[in-house]
Amino acid sequence: MVIRTESELTPAVLAAMNRTADPRLRNILVAMVKHLHAFVREVRLSEVEFREATAILNEIGQLQTDSHNEFVLMAGSLGVSSLVCLLNNGDNGQTETSQSLLGPFWRLNSPRVENGGTIVRSETPGTPLFVHAKVVDRAGKPIQGAEIDVWHASPVGLYENQDPDQAEMNLRGKFTTDDEGRFWFRTVKMVGYPIPVDGVVGRLLRAQGRHPYRPAHLHALIFKEGYKTLISQVFDPSDPNIDSDVQFGVTAALTGDFVRHDEPHPSNTDVTGPWFSLDYTYVMEPGEATLPRPPIK
Repeated sequence: MVIRTESELTPAVLAAMNRTADPRLRNILVAMVKHLHAFVREVRLSEVEFREATAILNEIGQLQTDSHNEFVLMAGSLGVSSLVCLLNNGDNGQTETSQSLLGPFWRLNSPRVENGGTIVRSETPGTPLFVHAKVVDRAGKPIQGAEIDVWHASPVGLYENQDPDQAEMNLRGKFTTDDEGRFWFRTVKMVGYPIPVDGVVGRLLRAQGRHPYRPAHLHALIFKEGYKTLISQVFDPSDPNIDSDVQFGVTAALTGDFVRHDEPHPSNTDVTGPWFSLDYTYVMEPGEATLPRPPIK
């Protein structure tokens, strides 16, 4: 088709998209073209701005490394990751859910740890934290034999792959729930931290006058056949940035109760206080058990 005016362009492109054989891909492409063309018209995107936008997308891809994923970081900073998560869980977004965004720091093959063990693998100053968690289905029935990957940033605000002073796989571990759906372990209390700001996302935040901080949180990825893989974060409500997470990931269902104790720990004699405890219940939904592609190596 020979295009004569801008009004003829979108119908021509949509006609081409509608020839896509796969129904789901066709729906996505048609909707994408409609919204992209509407966006360009609404903001009257200039040629210079278009060239700058394509350069930014190229830069985001070039910033990908074995330890950093700028696209995931940008998706979170625009609220897209959380929106996709909320729409696809909790009765299609109608109820609260334990599901959360994966984030850019999950790694495959974290070391297996027995319940009651520790995920601290190198000297990691910080207040001891004892986590007792339970995995249940929608009806509250315990899920036995679920595999749980846990990971979190250190008290200096860095994941081990970002910090040469931490041992390989420090503050990461894989657990299995017992016959009552429980798993438990020892670590150190995490703190909030700034996301990397030396790339495109950092420039966006500075242009908007936004801070780069995430509130303190514990990650978990839970796998069990017959259930949709649960990716979750549990946030500390006492964190000063709990209401302004740069990645828009905090929901009411994902806030935990990090309780401070000043007396000696009842069973760990090396812990004389203070220490923290976290009790949390993860709720899995029925579905397909598949692992996501790791955002980093």
